[in-house]
Amino acid sequence: MTDFSDNALMQQVKAGELDKLGLLFERYKKPVFGFYYNMFRDMDECEDLVQVCFMRILKYRNSYEANGEFKLWLFRIARNVGNDHFRRRKNVIEDSLEHSLTKISDLAPSSEEDITREEELIILRQAMNRLDHEKREILTLSKIEGIRYKEIGEIINCSENTVKTKVFRALKALRSEYDAIQSKV
Repeated sequence: MTDFSDNALMQQVKAGELDKLGLLFERYKKPVFGFYYNMFRDMDECEDLVQVCFMRILKYRNSYEANGEFKLWLFRIARNVGNDHFRRRKNVIEDSLEHSLTKISDLAPSSEEDITREEELIILRQAMNRLDHEKREILTLSKIEGIRYKEIGEIINCSENTVKTKVFRALKALRSEYDAIQSKV
């Protein structure tokens, strides 16, 4: 196999040879992970962000300039993904804090419902973290990122029907993990 430069591989991805993105992913997954880990210090979160970063590379592949340096373009995208994630996380934390303070001050009867919903979300996160990487990835792509099955198939190099099967199995595993955790509570 010929050892292509990053620029040559990205040009091939841009030309529609999407399998070449896998080679770039293998070259850069550790540096991008390290970049995110320095910001967020959560391994699962960082793995997801690496996936989002490379999905954005795929999505915006046509904006790549042939005379540009791939590594700089990659880390610009990685930085934007990280910033987007930070803003979302910050907004969720602020909204949650504001919501909690409002509920504490109101002491409304519905606060039990909110606590139950929060507990369910915590259990769901724990269940998601127990899944193997492939199941977490397929659920992240389909249910969290909202990517269509056909597009997921292109990303992970399998048919749309295979993606449907993988999503079904991942949801089944998630339900099983969720029930196991909930039974201990």
